[in-house]
Amino acid sequence: MRQFTAVVNPTAGGSTGAAALLQVARLLREAGAGLETEYSRSLSHAQDLARRAGEQGRVVLAVGGDGMAGGIGGALSGTGTVLGLVPAGRGNDFARALRLPPGAADLARVLLENEPRQVDTIEVESAVHPRTVVLGSVYAGVDALANRHANQARVLRGAASYYAGGLRAVTSWRPASYRVTVDGEEHLHRGYTVVAANSAYYGSGRIIAPAARVDDGVLDVVMIREAPRRLFFALMNELKTGSHIDRPEVEILTGREIRIEADRPVPYGADGEVEAVLPVTARVRPGDLAVLA
Repeated sequence: MRQFTAVVNPTAGGSTGAAALLQVARLLREAGAGLETEYSRSLSHAQDLARRAGEQGRVVLAVGGDGMAGGIGGALSGTGTVLGLVPAGRGNDFARALRLPPGAADLARVLLENEPRQVDTIEVESAVHPRTVVLGSVYAGVDALANRHANQARVLRGAASYYAGGLRAVTSWRPASYRVTVDGEEHLHRGYTVVAANSAYYGSGRIIAPAARVDDGVLDVVMIREAPRRLFFALMNELKTGSHIDRPEVEILTGREIRIEADRPVPYGADGEVEAVLPVTARVRPGDLAVLA
């Protein structure tokens, strides 16, 4: 029977991290599994707790949102430790990519019975972050600014906070000139954003890269070109279904190493947590993390 250590972000989703674990924890214990719970004071503290549990041969449960999943998953990448997720944040996008069920009983069954699956991770390198490993995506441009606004929201939650953050960001955004190098080939791009995606989802269920798969060994690079603001608002709505990729303003490439630069200090983000400015390099690490999915 598996032995779990749950690492909880107590403020996830507006202080629902611990509450999200309660029912799942009861079901795990009733099935005979061992479960220890650790509460994190910060993301770096959560990563330390996760590494320590992994060294003891325990399955690590990341209880929180995408920042918690990405931070802990990144810390465990390449170690052989098995990761499980108990989604409790505003976005929960990597949980979507793993197709985790929403109900506690079904999620507990996945954690107890499913065999680990090897998925890719993303190594992120910049001047501010010499080496960070994340799970979902690296995004540079208006969406990084939108994510910052969403994280600062005090009233709105979930998809509403991301949508409001996106509206606020677009109204003040000026298109940037990017140089995007994909596996050594340079692409010039002027527009709103460049996303290097391991997962199809970001921004609380928005399908930024419909063809992206977490175990295909490549990153999908989505570039949205300069367009009138009214068209970009339409594109934002189309992210709900992924139909934006059919527009001529959207270009998609794939590669293993992506370098993103710009003509001004454009912000970038990763998994809702890492925040800095370009340039940044994202490299796929194929099959580097074992997850219960």
